[in-house]
Amino acid sequence: MSVSELDPGASPLALFGAELRRLREERGVTQETIADYAHVSKSLVSQIENAKRTPQWDFTEQVETLLDLRGDLLRLLPLVLKTGPTWFRQWPKIEANAHSLRTWQPLVVPGLLQTSDYARAILRGQPGITDQQVEEAVEVRLSRQAVLDRPQPPMYAAIIDEAVLCRPIGGAKVMRKQLEHLLKLLAHPCITLQIVPMTSVPTIGLLGGFVLSQQVSGPDALYLDSADDGEVTDREDRIRRVSVRFDAIRSYARPVNETADAIREKMVMYENE
Repeated sequence: MSVSELDPGASPLALFGAELRRLREERGVTQETIADYAHVSKSLVSQIENAKRTPQWDFTEQVETLLDLRGDLLRLLPLVLKTGPTWFRQWPKIEANAHSLRTWQPLVVPGLLQTSDYARAILRGQPGITDQQVEEAVEVRLSRQAVLDRPQPPMYAAIIDEAVLCRPIGGAKVMRKQLEHLLKLLAHPCITLQIVPMTSVPTIGLLGGFVLSQQVSGPDALYLDSADDGEVTDREDRIRRVSVRFDAIRSYARPVNETADAIREKMVMYENE
Protein backbone atom coordinates (compact mmCIF):
# COMPACT_ATOMS: atom_id res chain seq x y z
CA MET A 1 0.00 0.00 0.00
CA SER A 2 1.52 3.31 -1.03
CA VAL A 3 1.35 6.53 0.94
CA SER A 4 -1.27 7.96 -1.42
CA GLU A 5 -3.44 4.86 -1.09
CA LEU A 6 -3.51 4.87 2.72
CA ASP A 7 -6.88 6.25 3.80
CA PRO A 8 -6.80 7.38 7.46
CA GLY A 9 -10.54 6.93 7.62
CA ALA A 10 -10.43 3.31 6.54
CA SER A 11 -9.71 1.93 10.01
CA PRO A 12 -8.13 2.86 13.36
CA LEU A 13 -4.98 1.07 12.20
CA ALA A 14 -4.83 3.20 9.05
CA LEU A 15 -5.38 6.35 11.10
CA PHE A 16 -2.51 5.43 13.43
CA GLY A 17 -0.21 4.66 10.50
CA ALA A 18 -1.03 7.90 8.71
CA GLU A 19 -0.50 9.95 11.89
CA LEU A 20 2.82 8.23 12.63
CA ARG A 21 4.05 9.01 9.12
CA ARG A 22 2.83 12.61 9.27
CA LEU A 23 4.36 13.34 12.68
CA ARG A 24 7.63 11.63 11.76
CA GLU A 25 7.99 13.56 8.49
CA GLU A 26 7.04 16.87 10.14
CA ARG A 27 10.03 16.43 12.44
CA GLY A 28 12.39 15.22 9.72
CA VAL A 29 12.87 11.81 11.36
CA THR A 30 13.47 8.72 9.23
CA GLN A 31 12.02 5.25 9.67
CA GLU A 32 15.56 4.03 10.35
CA THR A 33 15.92 6.46 13.26
CA ILE A 34 12.67 5.24 14.81
CA ALA A 35 13.72 1.63 14.28
CA ASP A 36 17.07 2.18 15.99
CA TYR A 37 15.54 4.10 18.89
CA ALA A 38 12.73 1.58 19.50
CA HIS A 39 14.96 -1.45 18.88
CA VAL A 40 12.77 -2.77 16.07
CA SER A 41 13.33 -3.33 12.37
CA LYS A 42 12.81 -0.63 9.74
CA SER A 43 10.44 -3.06 8.06
CA LEU A 44 8.21 -3.09 11.14
CA VAL A 45 8.05 0.71 11.22
CA SER A 46 7.12 0.73 7.53
CA GLN A 47 4.44 -1.91 8.05
CA ILE A 48 2.92 0.04 10.92
CA GLU A 49 2.83 3.21 8.84
CA ASN A 50 1.12 1.27 6.05
CA ALA A 51 -1.47 -0.33 8.37
CA LYS A 52 -0.06 -3.83 7.91
CA ARG A 53 1.14 -4.36 11.49
CA THR A 54 -0.39 -3.42 14.83
CA PRO A 55 1.68 -1.07 17.03
CA GLN A 56 2.13 -2.04 20.67
CA TRP A 57 2.31 0.02 23.84
CA ASP A 58 6.10 -0.03 24.28
CA PHE A 59 6.75 0.95 20.66
CA THR A 60 4.25 3.81 20.82
CA GLU A 61 5.71 5.14 24.08
CA GLN A 62 9.21 5.19 22.61
CA VAL A 63 8.05 6.96 19.45
CA GLU A 64 6.24 9.54 21.60
CA THR A 65 9.51 10.21 23.44
CA LEU A 66 11.65 10.37 20.30
CA LEU A 67 9.29 12.72 18.46
CA ASP A 68 8.55 14.77 21.60
CA LEU A 69 4.81 14.13 21.33
CA ARG A 70 2.16 14.77 23.94
CA GLY A 71 -0.17 11.80 23.59
CA ASP A 72 -0.78 12.26 19.85
CA LEU A 73 -0.25 8.55 19.19
CA LEU A 74 -1.00 7.15 22.64
CA ARG A 75 -4.56 8.43 22.51
CA LEU A 76 -5.09 6.53 19.23
CA LEU A 77 -3.65 3.27 20.50
CA PRO A 78 -6.80 2.01 22.30
CA LEU A 79 -8.68 2.35 19.01
CA VAL A 80 -6.11 0.15 17.27
CA LEU A 81 -5.82 -2.59 19.85
CA LYS A 82 -8.61 -5.01 20.47
CA THR A 83 -10.88 -3.20 22.89
CA GLY A 84 -13.68 -5.71 23.37
CA PRO A 85 -17.24 -5.34 22.09
CA THR A 86 -17.85 -3.16 19.03
CA TRP A 87 -20.05 -0.74 20.99
CA PHE A 88 -17.11 0.15 23.26
CA ARG A 89 -14.53 0.86 20.59
CA GLN A 90 -15.54 4.51 20.28
CA TRP A 91 -15.20 5.20 24.02
CA PRO A 92 -11.37 5.48 24.26
CA LYS A 93 -11.49 8.22 21.62
CA ILE A 94 -14.16 10.01 23.66
CA GLU A 95 -12.01 9.71 26.80
CA ALA A 96 -9.02 11.11 24.93
CA ASN A 97 -11.04 14.15 23.80
CA ALA A 98 -12.54 14.89 27.21
CA HIS A 99 -11.84 17.91 29.38
CA SER A 100 -13.76 16.32 32.26
CA LEU A 101 -14.88 12.81 33.18
CA ARG A 102 -17.33 11.97 35.97
CA THR A 103 -18.08 8.40 36.95
CA TRP A 104 -20.14 6.44 39.46
CA GLN A 105 -19.21 2.79 40.06
CA PRO A 106 -21.18 0.70 42.58
CA LEU A 107 -19.42 -2.63 41.88
CA VAL A 108 -15.77 -2.25 40.87
CA VAL A 109 -12.93 0.28 40.81
CA PRO A 110 -13.27 2.48 37.69
CA GLY A 111 -11.18 1.24 34.76
CA LEU A 112 -8.93 4.31 34.61
CA LEU A 113 -7.94 3.72 38.24
CA GLN A 114 -7.36 -0.04 38.12
CA THR A 115 -4.05 -1.84 38.55
CA SER A 116 -3.12 -4.46 35.99
CA ASP A 117 -3.71 -7.34 38.41
CA TYR A 118 -7.11 -6.01 39.48
CA ALA A 119 -8.15 -5.55 35.84
CA ARG A 120 -6.85 -9.04 35.02
CA ALA A 121 -8.90 -10.58 37.84
CA ILE A 122 -12.07 -8.88 36.63
CA LEU A 123 -11.57 -9.83 32.99
CA ARG A 124 -10.83 -13.46 33.81
CA GLY A 125 -14.34 -13.73 35.17
CA GLN A 126 -15.86 -13.47 31.70
CA PRO A 127 -17.16 -16.88 30.55
CA GLY A 128 -15.13 -18.42 27.75
CA ILE A 129 -12.39 -15.78 27.66
CA THR A 130 -8.87 -17.02 26.84
CA ASP A 131 -5.64 -16.00 28.57
CA GLN A 132 -4.53 -14.19 25.41
CA GLN A 133 -7.79 -12.24 25.25
CA VAL A 134 -7.41 -11.31 28.91
CA GLU A 135 -3.88 -9.98 28.37
CA GLU A 136 -4.94 -8.02 25.28
CA ALA A 137 -7.83 -6.47 27.19
CA VAL A 138 -5.58 -5.60 30.15
CA GLU A 139 -3.08 -3.92 27.82
CA VAL A 140 -5.84 -1.84 26.27
CA ARG A 141 -7.24 -0.84 29.66
CA LEU A 142 -3.83 0.29 30.85
CA SER A 143 -3.21 2.19 27.62
CA ARG A 144 -6.42 4.14 28.21
CA GLN A 145 -5.01 5.34 31.52
CA ALA A 146 -2.46 7.41 29.60
CA VAL A 147 -5.16 10.07 29.30
CA LEU A 148 -4.53 10.93 32.97
CA ASP A 149 -0.78 11.30 32.41
CA ARG A 150 -0.99 13.92 29.68
CA PRO A 151 0.44 17.40 30.31
CA GLN A 152 -3.18 18.66 30.41
CA PRO A 153 -5.30 15.71 31.54
CA PRO A 154 -9.07 15.90 31.94
CA MET A 155 -10.55 16.59 35.34
CA TYR A 156 -11.56 13.18 36.65
CA ALA A 157 -14.18 12.82 39.40
CA ALA A 158 -14.97 9.31 40.57
CA ILE A 159 -17.53 8.19 43.14
CA ILE A 160 -17.52 4.56 44.24
CA ASP A 161 -19.60 2.58 46.68
CA GLU A 162 -17.88 1.49 49.89
CA ALA A 163 -18.65 -2.13 48.95
CA VAL A 164 -16.13 -1.83 46.10
CA LEU A 165 -13.35 -1.57 48.70
CA CYS A 166 -14.66 -4.64 50.52
CA ARG A 167 -15.08 -6.91 47.49
CA PRO A 168 -11.84 -9.02 47.38
CA ILE A 169 -11.44 -9.20 43.63
CA GLY A 170 -8.31 -11.19 42.85
CA GLY A 171 -7.66 -11.95 46.53
CA ALA A 172 -6.03 -10.07 49.40
CA LYS A 173 -2.71 -9.30 47.69
CA VAL A 174 -4.38 -7.87 44.58
CA MET A 175 -6.73 -5.76 46.69
CA ARG A 176 -3.92 -4.39 48.87
CA LYS A 177 -2.06 -3.24 45.76
CA GLN A 178 -5.25 -1.78 44.30
CA LEU A 179 -6.06 0.22 47.43
CA GLU A 180 -2.44 1.39 47.68
CA HIS A 181 -2.72 2.54 44.07
CA LEU A 182 -5.87 4.51 44.87
CA LEU A 183 -4.08 6.25 47.73
CA LYS A 184 -1.28 7.30 45.39
CA LEU A 185 -3.76 8.60 42.83
CA LEU A 186 -5.28 10.91 45.44
CA ALA A 187 -2.21 13.11 45.01
CA HIS A 188 -2.99 13.66 41.32
CA PRO A 189 -4.10 17.29 40.89
CA CYS A 190 -6.86 16.37 38.42
CA ILE A 191 -8.32 13.31 40.19
CA THR A 192 -10.93 13.37 42.95
CA LEU A 193 -12.30 10.20 44.52
CA GLN A 194 -15.21 9.97 46.94
CA ILE A 195 -16.69 6.99 48.80
CA VAL A 196 -20.41 6.46 49.38
CA PRO A 197 -20.96 4.59 52.67
CA MET A 198 -22.88 1.33 52.35
CA THR A 199 -25.32 2.56 54.96
CA SER A 200 -26.40 5.48 52.79
CA VAL A 201 -26.30 4.25 49.20
CA PRO A 202 -29.21 5.95 47.43
CA THR A 203 -31.45 3.59 45.47
CA ILE A 204 -30.77 5.64 42.36
CA GLY A 205 -27.15 4.48 42.57
CA LEU A 206 -28.15 0.84 42.38
CA LEU A 207 -29.28 1.22 38.77
CA GLY A 208 -25.70 0.74 37.54
CA GLY A 209 -22.42 2.49 36.80
CA PHE A 210 -21.83 5.18 34.24
CA VAL A 211 -19.29 7.71 32.94
CA LEU A 212 -20.12 11.23 31.81
CA SER A 213 -17.66 12.85 29.41
CA GLN A 214 -17.59 16.56 28.66
CA GLN A 215 -15.76 16.98 25.38
CA VAL A 216 -13.20 19.54 24.29
CA SER A 217 -14.94 19.59 20.92
CA GLY A 218 -18.10 17.90 19.76
CA PRO A 219 -21.09 16.70 21.77
CA ASP A 220 -20.76 15.38 25.31
CA ALA A 221 -21.07 11.63 25.73
CA LEU A 222 -22.34 9.05 28.19
CA TYR A 223 -21.31 5.45 28.82
CA LEU A 224 -23.79 3.23 30.69
CA ASP A 225 -23.04 -0.16 32.24
CA SER A 226 -25.47 -3.05 32.06
CA ALA A 227 -25.38 -6.79 32.76
CA ASP A 228 -25.81 -7.76 29.11
CA ASP A 229 -24.18 -4.95 27.17
CA GLY A 230 -22.92 -1.43 27.55
CA GLU A 231 -24.06 1.65 25.70
CA VAL A 232 -22.44 4.86 24.48
CA THR A 233 -24.70 7.77 23.60
CA ASP A 234 -24.55 11.52 23.01
CA ARG A 235 -28.28 12.15 23.44
CA GLU A 236 -28.63 15.39 25.40
CA ASP A 237 -31.74 14.32 27.32
CA ARG A 238 -30.10 11.14 28.63
CA ILE A 239 -26.85 12.94 29.50
CA ARG A 240 -28.84 15.56 31.40
CA ARG A 241 -30.77 12.93 33.40
CA VAL A 242 -27.65 10.97 34.30
CA SER A 243 -25.82 14.16 35.25
CA VAL A 244 -28.59 14.90 37.76
CA ARG A 245 -28.24 11.32 39.02
CA PHE A 246 -24.49 11.83 39.49
CA ASP A 247 -25.09 14.94 41.60
CA ALA A 248 -27.69 13.11 43.67
CA ILE A 249 -25.32 10.22 44.39
CA ARG A 250 -22.47 12.61 45.22
CA SER A 251 -24.63 14.23 47.90
CA TYR A 252 -24.43 10.92 49.84
CA ALA A 253 -20.64 10.57 49.49
CA ARG A 254 -18.10 11.24 52.20
CA PRO A 255 -16.12 14.50 51.67
CA VAL A 256 -13.03 14.26 49.48
CA ASN A 257 -10.73 14.87 52.46
CA GLU A 258 -12.08 11.69 54.12
CA THR A 259 -11.35 9.40 51.17
CA ALA A 260 -7.84 8.42 52.25
CA ASP A 261 -9.06 7.43 55.71
CA ALA A 262 -11.91 5.41 54.20
CA ILE A 263 -9.46 3.49 52.01
CA ARG A 264 -7.02 2.86 54.87
CA GLU A 265 -9.86 1.53 57.02
CA LYS A 266 -10.56 -1.14 54.40
CA MET A 267 -6.90 -1.98 53.81
CA VAL A 268 -6.82 -3.57 57.26
CA MET A 269 -9.09 -6.31 55.88
CA TYR A 270 -6.33 -7.51 53.56
CA GLU A 271 -3.24 -7.19 55.74
CA ASN A 272 -3.25 -10.63 57.38
CA GLU A 273 -4.54 -12.72 54.48
